[in-house]
Parts: sequence; structure tokens; C-alpha cells
Amino acid sequence: MAMNTKKGKLFTEINITPLTDIFLVLLIIMMVIAPTFQSVDNNISVPEINSGIAIEQNKAEVAITKEGLMFINGKQINSDQLFEELMAIRNMLEKPEVVVKADSQVKSAEIMKVMNAAQDAEYKKLIVAGEPLSKKEQKQLKDENEIEG
Repeated sequence: MAMNTKKGKLFTEINITPLTDIFLVLLIIMMVIAPTFQSVDNNISVPEINSGIAIEQNKAEVAITKEGLMFINGKQINSDQLFEELMAIRNMLEKPEVVVKADSQVKSAEIMKVMNAAQDAEYKKLIVAGEPLSKKEQKQLKDENEIEG
């Protein structure tokens, strides 16, 4: 839209002041609302993973149930024996890697114990499984160890 000025010249510039005001108001609104999107709910359970890399079976797998029971490759152990068991298994593996598969209710301190033991046993890689240990798997591990023990 061209407008004539007093001297006959056309005014062809766009007034961006209202546009700037709108963007400034939107920026302020987003700055006020943004912190509410960052609140973390501690009751969130980790969703199942639909994609990713499959875990090879020839690794040391440490499973931790919600009761705090630890299993290495299906064998129940005490947390005090964790380092010794990981050292014994490490020599039999092609790649010294540990897979931690824990229930979603397991405290992070238990997983840190496994990480520290794996580091002390000189494992090169630690993988934390994306899915929590299912109730069916927990029951199966308990049943297998009750039959053996």
C-alpha cells in the first residue's frame, strides 16, 4: 500500500513497531510460562523402548529386583560378592561389558554399586537396559534360585 506524501513521493516503508511489540509480548509470556514445563514428577515410570540397539547375550548381565536382590546371569548373589563375581565372569567374556537391568523402583544407589564394582573389575563398558525388569522375570529368577538353593 503506497501513500502519497506532501512532496509527491511515495511512502513504501513498512512500520514494524506493532510487529516488534507483539513479539516482545510473546517472548515475555514464554519466559513466564517456560519454568512450569520443567517440573519433574518423581512418580514417572520409564516407558518401554521401541527402538535401539539389541543387547548381545555374551555379556555379564546384572539384574536387580525391586526388593534389592541381585542376580548375575541368573545366579543370585549378595551385593558384597558383586566384585568377585564380576571378576570371575570377566575372563570368560570376549568383550568386558556389563548390562544392568533393574526394576523401575530400584534406588539409584544400588545401580551405583554395580557401576563401581564394574569399574573396579576393569570392565570397559556399562550398559543400563532401557526396560525395567518385568514382574514375570523377577518371579522366574526367584523361582529358579529357590529350586537350586
